[in-house]
Amino acid sequence: MSEFKQTFNSSLGKKLIMALTGLFLCTFIIVHVGGNLLLFSNDNGFGFNVYANFLTHFPPIEVVAWILYLCIAVHALYGLILTVKNRKARPVGYAVQPKSDASWSSKNMGLLGSILFLFIVIHMGNFWFKYKYTNEVGFKEYRTDLATGQTTESAYTPVSADFNHSVSTENNVEIVRVKDLHARVSHTFGNIWYVILYVIAMGALSFHLLHGFQSAFRTLGWVHRKYTPVVYAIGTWFFAVIIPFLFALMPVYYFFAHK
Repeated sequence: MSEFKQTFNSSLGKKLIMALTGLFLCTFIIVHVGGNLLLFSNDNGFGFNVYANFLTHFPPIEVVAWILYLCIAVHALYGLILTVKNRKARPVGYAVQPKSDASWSSKNMGLLGSILFLFIVIHMGNFWFKYKYTNEVGFKEYRTDLATGQTTESAYTPVSADFNHSVSTENNVEIVRVKDLHARVSHTFGNIWYVILYVIAMGALSFHLLHGFQSAFRTLGWVHRKYTPVVYAIGTWFFAVIIPFLFALMPVYYFFAHK
């Protein structure tokens, strides 16, 4: 077995893969929460629908998306392997639990990761799969007067079954026709049980990132007396507080705003 293969089959190698895929996923959630903030725009879903269309039809982004799906699968698989291995290393629990400096989140990364993986499967099935591979998501037409900037919207029924989107200009009016993912978001977040699931998942994300972001830097050896406190601050306040809060705010806002 080559030295390279031995390294990545070892516990350290698996942790390195977890760290790298985890940091890549951290960059994704920054982009994702930024896109989701468009849902708070008072534009009848125009910005969000155009954003969703861009993500699913721009070839370079589609390539990155498949890398993302691979990273999610690898991160989940290696997380499961490491969790099982750690459990097997201590098959019988201590009669008296010794004191430990480890945080609750670090002790329960397997549980937190399982909650997140279940949520991702449900979430992608409800939005990504139905948006991209079914006809359950309707279309909307936005007409923007280029002279005044005023935009009007209406439902649109494509003539062709394979229609995806179009942008055209007629008489100084820009016409954008896209799938109306915004309507599906609004409908889904009208379900209290989905809102509860979403908020619980974001709580799990918070604790998962609280430990995972900082741990990734330690695993990679990126530890420095000067910069480690900065990494801890970013991991705690930005990734474990601000991002999960913004994600959780979205379904709560839509649930109450559309009552």
